[in-house]
Formats: sequence, C-alpha cells, structure tokens
Amino acid sequence: MSAAFNYKHLYYFWVVAKEGGISRAADKLDMAVQTVSAQVRELERALGYALLKPAGRGLVLTEAGVVAMQQADLIFQLGEGLVARVRDAASMPSVRLAVGVCDGLPKLVVHQLLAVVMEEPNLRLQCHDGELDDLLGDLALHRLDVVLSDRPAPANPNIKLYSHSMGTSPMAWYGTSKFAKVAGKKFPQSLADVPLLMPTSHTAVRDRLDAWLERSGVRPRIVGEFEDSALLKTFAGSGMGVFPAAEWVQDDLQAHYGVRRLGPCEGVSEHFYAIGTERKVQHPLVSKLLQTAH
Repeated sequence: MSAAFNYKHLYYFWVVAKEGGISRAADKLDMAVQTVSAQVRELERALGYALLKPAGRGLVLTEAGVVAMQQADLIFQLGEGLVARVRDAASMPSVRLAVGVCDGLPKLVVHQLLAVVMEEPNLRLQCHDGELDDLLGDLALHRLDVVLSDRPAPANPNIKLYSHSMGTSPMAWYGTSKFAKVAGKKFPQSLADVPLLMPTSHTAVRDRLDAWLERSGVRPRIVGEFEDSALLKTFAGSGMGVFPAAEWVQDDLQAHYGVRRLGPCEGVSEHFYAIGTERKVQHPLVSKLLQTAH
C-alpha cells in the first residue's frame, strides 16, 4: 500500500459509496463537490485501483470498491463506538469481559463456567450469543475477549485461534415425573416408548447422541429439535418429552425445570472450550477462567 494512503480519504469514499454519488456525499459532508471528488481520487491513486464507476446518474462500486467498502464498514463501525467506550471507561472503572457464547452450548453450563469471574467486584460482563463462525469473526476483530463453545475452533489459515479445554461432562437423560415410571423401566430401551427432545445437528454432541441411540437399539420418537438449549429445557420442563443433558448441571436442571435423571447416556460426553486469539492469554479474567477449568 502506498505511503500516501489516508484514512480521511477512505472516509470520504465510504460516504460517497453509502450515498450513491459525490453530490449527495458532498451535501452530507457539507463540503464542495470538487473537494470530495479529489479526495476519492487520491484514495484510488494510493490503492492503485478504481473504486467507483458511473451508473446512470450515480456511481456504483467496482469489484475493488466492494472489497474496500467492506473493510471501510468494519473500520468506521468500530470508530463509531469509540467515543462511548472511552467515556464509559473513564467514568466507571471496571473490568470488561466480552464473551461470545456458541448457541449450541447449554446456558446452565455457561453460567457454571463463568461463575469464577463473577467474583470480580468491578466486572462489566457482556455476553453475545450466536453461531460459532460469526463469533469467531468478532473475536478476530477484538470485539470479543473469548468465545465459549462445545467444539474447538476449526482450522483457519487467516486467523490464529487457540482452543483451551474447559473440561467434559458425561451425558444423561432427564424428564418430568410423568415420564419417570415409563422411561425408568428397562432403560435405555424404554426411551423408545417416550417422546424425545433433541438438540439440532448444529451442536457437536448430536451425532454422538444419534450413534448412542442406534447402538442401544432405540428407535427414537423425536417430537422436537431445538437450537437453543434453554428453550429445549423449558419445553421439557413443561412435559413435552425427555431430553439429554450434561450431568455437570444436574442440580440446576432439577431446581430450575423440575426434572429427574432417568438414566446415563454411557460413553457420550459433552465437551467445553474457551477459544481465544492468543497462545499466552493476557486478559486477567480469561486467565482466571482457564486456570479454574474443570
């Protein structure tokens, strides 16, 4: 990239692209059309590619312009939050921890994993739920400090990611008392006689559960599949069906959802990971999280 590259030029290009023309951008910026046009040309000269081309009475992005616009969006979206974040940091001394939570990870497990950092007196915890790929993108952009997941980070040639094991928990089957008498007899074959609620295939554990049912000779009657683990447990607690869950949170399951343990899911465990961008973790609360991993 040329040394003449200037972020002010990039900003003018960004506004022109968003407004669809130099005249409209000049009005928005309260600047002369010639000035805005000259700034965009300077950016194109610095990058060595045309970013805009005429289309009717306006302008559209070239292929190079699309890429430049995507990067500019990331840069200026981060910039828009700068003032608020600096103000908050100055006015309220706190230790911020931004955690991405993979949507397939049981929320009761997340609460258990984060229990150790909840002891921090000046904690400002931010939790963001989403798909793993999206969360890893935010992690790479430093919008998140750590991502909690039910699987390690996939290999990525563009981003160095480090997966730290937070432990494992054996799985078991749970249900309300109305299913306990039926499912508790001749377990696990009795699972064929009750409705099952299952996590969807986007969770890491689903394939292992399906394989276990097959090995056990159970032809399941699946009446519901859920991406959100808390929603699955809510429906299970209302009596819709029995479900698999990590034994690590058994006490919480019984307390919050009124379910009972029906039997083990032998040989099937759920795995938990903390994913970061540094081999040697610098954030004090992430370090504390990893040091107390089960």
